[in-house]
Amino acid sequence: MPPKVKITKEDIINAAVDIVRKEGAQAINARTLASYLNCSTQPVFSNFAVMSELRLAVVQKADELYNQYIKREIESEKFPPYKASGMAYIRFASEEKELFKLLFMRDRTDESYIKQIQFTDGMDTLLQKNTGLDSDTAKLFHFEMWAYVHGIATMLATNFLTLDFELVSRMLSDAYLGMRKQYELE
Repeated sequence: MPPKVKITKEDIINAAVDIVRKEGAQAINARTLASYLNCSTQPVFSNFAVMSELRLAVVQKADELYNQYIKREIESEKFPPYKASGMAYIRFASEEKELFKLLFMRDRTDESYIKQIQFTDGMDTLLQKNTGLDSDTAKLFHFEMWAYVHGIATMLATNFLTLDFELVSRMLSDAYLGMRKQYELE
């Protein structure tokens, strides 16, 4: 009978995510994981042929956690869905600083696949419906809003400043309404 598997692939991924949360993405290596899991490096290399495979799994797990933030914020119905997605992005940056940096502030120069900014869950259709803008203009509007939201999120993730979420909510409303008015004038 083969020995019982004590440390699973999921255990390793979860440990790596915890390490990122505490020490940043640069801290992920086989020795650190082995120490964290109180084992040898053998389970790490048995489950992941190369460390880049593990790093990709950690990015995917972080993305799942980020998407849970969006889902929760939208389902709370505290804000309209478009604003809720921006609030979730900023909340994720504030509460999961290192995971935010891993997902949205890493150098992608050497990545073979660079994910293009895309509307998800019908955000383009939602913006068109809410604003009456055509598809291309709605995409530009979203890109400008995203740049603004990313700026706020980055300042929170890097501890450049601290903002309460009531102020963040007001800032997003002001930016959205101001841009909406600008686009309606064109």
